[in-house]
Amino acid sequence: MSNVALPFESFGVSHKGCVRELNEDSYLVEPQTGLWVVADGMGGHHAGEVASASIVDHLATIGIASSAPDLRARFEDRLSRANAEIRQISESRGVTIGSTVAALLAMDGRFACLWSGDSRVYLVRNASISQISRDHTEVQELLDRGMISATEALTWPRRNVITHAVGVTDEVVIDFQQGEIMPGDVFVLSTDGLTAHVSDTEIEAAVVAATAPRAAGEKLLEMVLERGGTDNVTIVLVKIKGGRNGGSLYQDLSWTGGRGQ
Repeated sequence: MSNVALPFESFGVSHKGCVRELNEDSYLVEPQTGLWVVADGMGGHHAGEVASASIVDHLATIGIASSAPDLRARFEDRLSRANAEIRQISESRGVTIGSTVAALLAMDGRFACLWSGDSRVYLVRNASISQISRDHTEVQELLDRGMISATEALTWPRRNVITHAVGVTDEVVIDFQQGEIMPGDVFVLSTDGLTAHVSDTEIEAAVVAATAPRAAGEKLLEMVLERGGTDNVTIVLVKIKGGRNGGSLYQDLSWTGGRGQ
């Protein structure tokens, strides 16, 4: 069995913000299994909370995987189960509910990010931030087609309309990116309540200035609330503290294939 126990330092926080009555976000921090998740529910009063909680509850049952492909297969299996449960709840209530999801999987010196919707995964490496995920939104599609500019996207009337989410279709649509973990890397997972008020540059600065994930997370939440907190906000930070699995790094590791349990 591969060793999952990389030297991670994690912190997660969720807040309803300054406007919303209910927090419909959920998150999961499971360093022992190599999994971190944020989910942003949608669908009206209480329904969004149910959807995001379903995702986290199912993913919390993954357990210890035998390999990176096994970990990804378990993740996709649990997400599929959550999708089916959310669909059943939608039918019973006669409404459409769903949730975004953004997840970080880490094992054997490698990471994988999987997402559906507009919750994001960032990587801060060598004091420089990059967005690993790519928003599933109408405005991102327009940007990709060159139909609007980045400046226009900031105020586009339908900029918050998402094109994929868990629970809204029979099959889950997720995207995937993978890479190598480096000592000192900090991953930031967040719902759009963070990015509505804090820029990528400001996220980078908070992470670089902080001595630990907790300090960065608390600073980012403080910034959101000071700026009006118009939505629920959830932030999960994961820092790679030391070496790469005792010096062993599997360069040929693939996250594809495998079978969940």
